[in-house]
Amino acid sequence: MKTVENAGRRPGKYIGYEYKEVVADSGQASFLMDGYANFGWETDGNVMPDGLEQYRQSAGGSSHGKVVIRLKRDRKIVNKMELTRLQRNFEACVAQLSHLEKEKTSMPSMLSLAVGIAGTAFIAGSTFAVTATPPHIVLCVLLAVPGFLGWILPYFLYKAAVRRQTEKVTPLIEEKYDEIYEICERGNKLL
Repeated sequence: MKTVENAGRRPGKYIGYEYKEVVADSGQASFLMDGYANFGWETDGNVMPDGLEQYRQSAGGSSHGKVVIRLKRDRKIVNKMELTRLQRNFEACVAQLSHLEKEKTSMPSMLSLAVGIAGTAFIAGSTFAVTATPPHIVLCVLLAVPGFLGWILPYFLYKAAVRRQTEKVTPLIEEKYDEIYEICERGNKLL
């Protein structure tokens, strides 16, 4: 966070602002702007009209729908220390929420990949069995069946595991949203 003194828009009244940049998924931008508003932050219209701009990684990678939210608030805001503490709690909850959202698909993805790799290993064994001299046709068929199943089943395993994981994680996500709303409400009362 950097601090810059800036003359306000009203002549004769000086306001010193502190600035903050938040990089977020484009789908989370509105939620974050509403949340930060409860801690005294407002979008900085001096940089971009809506305080948002597309995020570009310096390494040349793709942005994956990221935006930069540029915020500012009065440096002499009342209850600044308590608002900052609540803001840190808010940011921690948002990070946990993001982690919980990723948890819906991470384990199902690993399970599906493991089954797919095992299927590929069986197909490789089947191929080596048929190309051996003399060819072992029975072994080839015995290895090909689980190999093809290992290529077909990952899709269905993934869908079922995502459904189970979503049912397991959704109550935790709802609790986290409730906690975030409570933190934002306490911050708003301090303003």
